[in-house]
Amino acid sequence: QVQLVESGGGLVQAGGSLRLSCAASGSSFRINAMGWYRQAPGKQRELVADITSGGSTNYADSVKDRFTISRDNAKNTVSLQMNSLKPEDTAVYYCNAVGVYGLTWKGFSSWGPGTQVTVSS
Repeated sequence: QVQLVESGGGLVQAGGSLRLSCAASGSSFRINAMGWYRQAPGKQRELVADITSGGSTNYADSVKDRFTISRDNAKNTVSLQMNSLKPEDTAVYYCNAVGVYGLTWKGFSSWGPGTQVTVSS
């Protein structure tokens, strides 16, 4: 299938910035949409931002004007630039990719293992 690996999480002070990256690997696949989700302790996983292969983007209201999602279709990577971080952005961030793979173009939805982002006040 398709495997995803995230990088770039860490600890930052409020008002700071972080950049998350995610790379997809596998064989014979095509990714339609990639996105970032997050899950804070005791809360449900929520969409942060996603982007289609054509470049259309969608953001959660809580991150609009602070976060920017981008992707490189040729490299099968997606990034999330996070600026003006707030303590409430603290969560495990997960990369997600949706597409098709294999000789019959079977659908898939893959998740990365997650990367911790901690914003201190």
